[in-house]
Amino acid sequence: MNNQKNQKVNLISRRSFLGKSAFSLGISLGMPYLVSAYASGTKNPCNRITVGCIGVGRMGMGDLKDMLEFDDVQVLAVCDVDGWRLKNAREHVLEHYSSQQKSGNYEGCAVYRDYRELIAREDIDVVLICTPDHWHALPAISAARAGKDIFLEKPLTLTLQEGRILSDTVKQYQRILQVGSQQRSDARFRFAAELVRNGKIGQLHTVKVGFGKDPFTELHPPTPVPEELDYDLWLGPAPYVPYIEQRVHPSKSYSRPGWVRTSDYCCGMITGWGSHHLDSAHWGMDTEYTGPIEIEGQAEYSKGGIWDVHGAFRLDYTYANGVKLICTDNAKNKQGVVFEGTEGWVYVRRGFIDAQPKSLLRLRIKPDEIHLYQSNDHKRNFIECIRQRKEPVAPVEIGHRSASACILGYIAMRLGRKLKWNPEREQFINDDVANKMLSRPGRSPWQV
Repeated sequence: MNNQKNQKVNLISRRSFLGKSAFSLGISLGMPYLVSAYASGTKNPCNRITVGCIGVGRMGMGDLKDMLEFDDVQVLAVCDVDGWRLKNAREHVLEHYSSQQKSGNYEGCAVYRDYRELIAREDIDVVLICTPDHWHALPAISAARAGKDIFLEKPLTLTLQEGRILSDTVKQYQRILQVGSQQRSDARFRFAAELVRNGKIGQLHTVKVGFGKDPFTELHPPTPVPEELDYDLWLGPAPYVPYIEQRVHPSKSYSRPGWVRTSDYCCGMITGWGSHHLDSAHWGMDTEYTGPIEIEGQAEYSKGGIWDVHGAFRLDYTYANGVKLICTDNAKNKQGVVFEGTEGWVYVRRGFIDAQPKSLLRLRIKPDEIHLYQSNDHKRNFIECIRQRKEPVAPVEIGHRSASACILGYIAMRLGRKLKWNPEREQFINDDVANKMLSRPGRSPWQV
């Protein structure tokens, strides 16, 4: 799979694209299509890093708001297939920048449904991509090829094949890509990994990872597509199925969007939370650029509802260094990551760290010991790395390897048997059935 570096992304003829242009979308939403001062003439005249945001839903709006807080960043454009979200995001940008103008008026935020039109703008330096998982790879690969730096929400990609192509493309075009694995910018997770890497718990032998499971739901009939949603474009590379609100959007009964529980768009909690905690486990295990050599998994699945990702589960990973990683739902493991060694343990989750012996918590890593990459603000680290052209705390290859471990677990749970994996070749050993699951066919014309 590594020799797919030169594989091209099907960019599709702009004339054949069914989405709306920025201008026509602006009219349909009752907005003027105006370009900011930073978008006209000389690129980036104020030495600000210019940003376009692709996907401005729940998480996307959070990422957008973070970028607005940086004085050296200018948000020039937003993009979404949902007209309501697009309008909301643009209004938020205009309100923020208007408050900084003497006139109290600012109109310089363009809107797009076609992410390729946003990426094609030469005055945009960076794209933030916060779309459903099945829409991660295509915009990110296109952005890298267009010379943009990228902030990409986790998991890196929906399939392992997409991740390899994206990582190789980012390297080929010398772009900066930060994965939204913000636990790498959390001092507790960093300290836990440093304790393990420096042998403070003795010889590491077992890592236990725990996080939640997705619920199941009953069958639901198709529902009308919301007027503001371009549903065909929302599906993109995923197979066509009739729109059902509970499968796509949050509803009154479900606070989380249904797509995170639907395997056409997401692998479920194994990537939703696993991409965070397995990444933190790899950090302490010193396996960030490799993967397991054996995976065995079991899981419960819905017997007929519209949500079809895993419920209760257990995964057993074995790494070449002999470390065992056990990943289960919260009922069987503590939420977070537990590193177990011959002389103690350390447990970390968001907002909490514990260890045995307790004296480990008072240790200070000496200057001549292993110090891991220090970042205290995930998005600020990204911006600084863009300016300095250096690797961020959560770079693309590490994000690919973390997502890969999750995807391998997804495949093992689906097959319900032990699998042997070659992390260098990124192939299952003597298993054609499992290898076919490393990629998914994209619905035409949205193909990697």
